[in-house]
Amino acid sequence: MTSAKLPEDCETMVEIRAGVDQVDRELVALLVRRFGYMDAAARIKTDRASVRDEARKAEVLDNVAREAEAAGLDPARLRAVWYELVEQSIAYEATQWDRLRASS
Repeated sequence: MTSAKLPEDCETMVEIRAGVDQVDRELVALLVRRFGYMDAAARIKTDRASVRDEARKAEVLDNVAREAEAAGLDPARLRAVWYELVEQSIAYEATQWDRLRASS
């Protein structure tokens, strides 16, 4: 599989779409890794109530907003995307936590 062109090198919508599709595949691979950390957290945490950690959630969102701003992106837009990602991660971790304890 060949690499898609960089955004600044694209001249057609076909090239742009190929680039977006490649980035999406890469993002899915990163999300698989991120959710692997949720699996590890579910395994390590002994108390289900600790699955939802609002202080850590706020820290993650603040980190993303800072990174977005430094990269020239709208921090509020990225914060909104990550808010949903974090909420889905929490829900996934809770499900995994329950699954692990149900099989014990």
